Amino acid sequence: MTTKWWQEAVVYQVYPQSFKDSNGDGVGDLNGLKEKLPYLKKLGVDVLWLNPIFQSPLVDNGYDISDYYQLNPQYGTLADFKTLLKAVHDAGMRLILDLVVNHTSDQHAWFQESKKNQTNPYADYYIWKDPKPDGSQPNNWGSTFGGPAWTYVPERQQYYLHCFAPEQPDLNWENPEVRQSIYQMMRYWFDLGVDGFRMDVISLISKRPDFPDASEDYAYTKRYYAGASNGPRVHEFLHEMYEEVLKDYDVMTVGETPNTNSTQAQLYTFPEREELNMVFHFDHMHLDYGKYGKFSTVRFKLSDLKRVLTEWQNQLDQGWNSLYWSNHDQPRAVTRFGDEGQYRIASAKMLGTLLHMMKGTPYIFEGEELGMKNVPFEHLDDYQDIETKYFYQTMQEAGEDERDIRQMIYLKSRDNARTPMPWDGSEMSGFSTAKPWLPYSPDNQTINVEDALKDPDSVFYHYQHLIQLRKHYSIIVHGTYRLIAPEDSVVYAYVREYQNQTLLVICSFSEQPVNFTIPDTYQDQTATLLSTNYPEREAKLAPEITLAPYEARVYLLDE
Repeated sequence: MTTKWWQEAVVYQVYPQSFKDSNGDGVGDLNGLKEKLPYLKKLGVDVLWLNPIFQSPLVDNGYDISDYYQLNPQYGTLADFKTLLKAVHDAGMRLILDLVVNHTSDQHAWFQESKKNQTNPYADYYIWKDPKPDGSQPNNWGSTFGGPAWTYVPERQQYYLHCFAPEQPDLNWENPEVRQSIYQMMRYWFDLGVDGFRMDVISLISKRPDFPDASEDYAYTKRYYAGASNGPRVHEFLHEMYEEVLKDYDVMTVGETPNTNSTQAQLYTFPEREELNMVFHFDHMHLDYGKYGKFSTVRFKLSDLKRVLTEWQNQLDQGWNSLYWSNHDQPRAVTRFGDEGQYRIASAKMLGTLLHMMKGTPYIFEGEELGMKNVPFEHLDDYQDIETKYFYQTMQEAGEDERDIRQMIYLKSRDNARTPMPWDGSEMSGFSTAKPWLPYSPDNQTINVEDALKDPDSVFYHYQHLIQLRKHYSIIVHGTYRLIAPEDSVVYAYVREYQNQTLLVICSFSEQPVNFTIPDTYQDQTATLLSTNYPEREAKLAPEITLAPYEARVYLLDE
């Protein structure tokens, strides 16, 4: 079995503008990240993934790129990036960037030319359609951030498609010149030494050529999914990308693939297809959706979580999984899946254990290793996220109760993950000497790096331990997965099996002590307790064990 380096790796996601400010302008930057590399090295991660650092008007926090070859000056210069990249490599880590090629900014030179008329050299770089006879949009698709997915340009007398904000026009991947321009750009960054790409909404790059109306089954703001997700040529395009670029470099690729099920994910990830290494799916992120989609007060059910994660473990047995609880688009995992109150630390450790012992590449979002929770902003004006602002406006217009709106925003706003990293408990959190671009979380006084590093029982050191286990035990990387006790309503337990060894993982999602019976198959085996989030646990594996609130245990069994 040939093991790829990215299969053994643990990835740490850095949201650059919120990680560390080095020049006192209130925005994180590349030099700030370089300053904190020893912290990441201490944690033990192998790969750093940076959200977009390219030139951008920042309508959607950098996911609207106006020049793929230039860095946003607020993050630093190309020289700063090269210095950072060398420092990352010297520290024995790798660095991957965000590839945003479903769309660009409307300020990109390509679009500025494309919108002038229907005959210029860039006229076909984007998706333009004639109005319907009555002058209305070509179809009923809605944009993620509200309003139609089409905007009219008088100069061309046509509409252009934007699955996201109007300032983010979708590229036309049917045009081979577009694809070659993207491949050329990818080679530029690989030749510079970058170790891979996380590919933003890559499952949307191929649209159905008939651009059909979407049914009412899709929420208005997601109606483009019907004709843009997993389109007819998406796999052709990605295999071409592999042949033209990826096969020539020792890099990792992870695709963000919204509206993609586990069977479809096989097409992206099975090695013989030569497309991507792994994908981010959203099935477990949708378990707590409600009337208004992601903005809800619904709490997930453990039975659903077991079903979804088990399905993806089994379906991608020949491919590879991306393992994550949170990222820049999701709220904090402790609030969402654990307990943000009395058992914040225990539940943060339990969630980390459950995820890191699975098969796949784990992703840690900055601050997750501290057990950070959602942000109790005092004022709604403190939220900066374009999606949150649209939701708030829409709910007000719908006459929803203000308290309910605030609660849904507290639970689901993307800004929960984007507040500046708390390096210490001081007023400025050790992040910057200036007012930060997004307010600090008031929890920073008690949840911060400085305190975590002083406490040997902190969430940080538990994550460090989980990463060390992955590096030491091949079973965690290569073992097969099997769910056990599927009917248990409060305990998520599974086994990993590899070369006559069995890893038994037991995680409680209860705020109360619970009893768990070890399956008969494993009761007579010699067991080593590899990990627990409670002190002074007996190493012996008794037939029945009592789990404390949000307790996690990992046993290694030898036959």
